[in-house]
Amino acid sequence: MNILDLLASLLFDHTIRTVALGTATLGIVSGVLGSFAVLRKQSLLGDALSHAALPGVALAYMLTGSKSSLVLMLGAGVAGVLAILLLVGITTRTPLKEDSVLGIVLSVFFGLGLMLLTFLQRNPDARQAGLNTFLFGQAATLLTRDVLTMAVFGGLALLLALAFWKEFKLLSFDRDFGASLGLPMGAMDILLTTLLVVAVVIGLQAVGVVLMSAMLVAPGAAARQWTDNLGRMTLLSALFGAVAGVAGALVSSLGSGLSTGPVIVLCISLIVLISLTLAPNRGLLWNSLRQWRTRRRLRSDVVLENLYQMSSQHADPTHPHAVAALEAVSGSGAVRRSLQDLQHRGLVAPHANGQWALTPQGVALAQRQQQAAKPAEERRHD
Repeated sequence: MNILDLLASLLFDHTIRTVALGTATLGIVSGVLGSFAVLRKQSLLGDALSHAALPGVALAYMLTGSKSSLVLMLGAGVAGVLAILLLVGITTRTPLKEDSVLGIVLSVFFGLGLMLLTFLQRNPDARQAGLNTFLFGQAATLLTRDVLTMAVFGGLALLLALAFWKEFKLLSFDRDFGASLGLPMGAMDILLTTLLVVAVVIGLQAVGVVLMSAMLVAPGAAARQWTDNLGRMTLLSALFGAVAGVAGALVSSLGSGLSTGPVIVLCISLIVLISLTLAPNRGLLWNSLRQWRTRRRLRSDVVLENLYQMSSQHADPTHPHAVAALEAVSGSGAVRRSLQDLQHRGLVAPHANGQWALTPQGVALAQRQQQAAKPAEERRHD
């Protein structure tokens, strides 16, 4: 199947289109809300909340006997909110650090969820079949009504994030300044965490509790590499999440053994890898190029200074010198390349017999650099 066939299936195949719409919705919501978690360095929070939602799913089924996505999502949401309250209560009333409490909450709730799922699986009632898919997700089972439910909850979460944009921005960058303005930063913290619970809940059926944390963290982490602006970062994060969702749905449709949730996580991981490597200013490739340019510039400056020191021994500061003499002084095998760089900048010029000399511009720059390198006290005496 080629790309055109994949795009055609996205438009005209009801199942693939439904799954793609659901995973794109999940990617947009988790991308926007996860950006704040990334900026607040709370990546483990998404992991804890997703695992904490599992017992809510099992208890919702045990209490209602329904496997409706709305019922199970409400159960997961209640469990997530309880986890938040437990997290806030322990961190404010005990000396334990937040990361330690997150680990405890994650383990306790996930263990309880696994215990309840095991109990249900041993129950002779066959209606509970399929609940264990919430561990790793099963996006292929998404129906139109599931996508509508995800869109409604996710849309409400995004509207709240937009309404409290300024408060969430202060919470992410300068919580103390926000508190000094009289804003309820504690309540904003709980509200933002609750919205993260919503993002987790709508993604459980698609990618499951184990992989949901990746959907919260990865789009924001990738977007952070490309920009320092919060607005652009959230838009990029939403775009990356949606692209990963749609790409995962299409790729998983190519083979019967490809589970959609893990494929979506692999797609967003590929986007993170590309961002870490190629993003300007923060990308590894960009940093390597910048360091290489800096080292080359420093070597050129050393050659320029040495040429000026050697020329200072003569009456004419533009007196030429041989490359061998410069190599002996500089102790570097890259003198010729540095001279070419300096020539390109108009600071040195070649002379007869392979000798090089400073230009008037090179003399002026060398004098300024020498003056700037002197201590402040010595510059005042000069």
